[in-house]
Amino acid sequence: MSDSTVVVKIGTSSITDAEGVINRDVIAKLCREVAAVRAQGRRVVVVTSGAIAAGLPELGLGGEHRPSDAITLQAVATVGQSALMEVYRAAFASHDLVAGQVLLVPQDFIARSQYLHARQTLGRLLELGVVPIVNENDAIADDEIRWGDNDRMAALVANLVDAERLVLLTDTPGVLTADPRVDSSASLIEEIVEIDHQHEALAGGAGSVRGSGGMASKLTAAKIAAWSGVSTVIADAERVGVLADAVAGVAGVGTLIRGRDARIPARKLWIAFAVVARGQITVDAGARAALERGKSLLVAGVRAIDGAFDPGEPVELIDTDGVAFAKGLVRHAAGELQAIAGLRSDDLPPGAPHIVVHADDLVTLPG
Repeated sequence: MSDSTVVVKIGTSSITDAEGVINRDVIAKLCREVAAVRAQGRRVVVVTSGAIAAGLPELGLGGEHRPSDAITLQAVATVGQSALMEVYRAAFASHDLVAGQVLLVPQDFIARSQYLHARQTLGRLLELGVVPIVNENDAIADDEIRWGDNDRMAALVANLVDAERLVLLTDTPGVLTADPRVDSSASLIEEIVEIDHQHEALAGGAGSVRGSGGMASKLTAAKIAAWSGVSTVIADAERVGVLADAVAGVAGVGTLIRGRDARIPARKLWIAFAVVARGQITVDAGARAALERGKSLLVAGVRAIDGAFDPGEPVELIDTDGVAFAKGLVRHAAGELQAIAGLRSDDLPPGAPHIVVHADDLVTLPG
């Protein structure tokens, strides 16, 4: 018997129909497969999308009537979330399993106190034998609705619970060599050691109308998981026994993306992959070398500022060749930095900032 943990994420396009109505058979299949993996001694966390889509038909807003503004979508999510959990609870109860709802927001991965609380809560649920059903709290997290798809959050949850494997279930067999809609010879890529630009180009853009993800977001999630030391399998939700096969490492079940040997902290994962940069700061060669040794970015190393960012917002750090090599949370507004960029500490006016991005808020990006 094993006590390892698996995180499985299923998307909106897999669990709802074109009108947004929840497909109970799909959820029943998923819960049946989770029960089978649980019977092997593994703990399972389910990350589910679908709250917004499930709420639309309840309010007569399905299909062509779907609203596009974030406030209405947030309101719809409050209706859909309870409907979605009702289906999951009933499906798991048929296997004598208890499901518990966990709603997370981006701040839960940024603020250390909230991160530790979320980690403790999920850990205790798993110890109690509960299957946590995790969703992004769409009702209050407007940033997540703008870019969100739950794929990246699933990867962060995998880091949170020290998962053995992340399984992303979707409506395709995995990452393919080409778009099968235009190339009939497209075939499954069974294993990716490290995601590169070629894989990202194959993934294309966003997903369906009902889902906000797509293969591109799944590869981003797999990259986050890989930096956590977690391997990811992207596979077809309709495949029989898909979860057990993905956990067992059955060849051809989907696309396997290998995890790295080294892990980086969850907060730095969030900075690197899950928040959108609001601007760029160009630094000189000496500053880049210092940053790659784990030092903070000082004003003296700044060569140019691009963007209108505020304190605490994420920025990309680029070298003089225009290559983005790091990302971090800036301590001061763009306008304030423009006036003092490149000045040495002795030349700074009284009260001017010395540190632009602190080492604790910075992560070097993969090449």
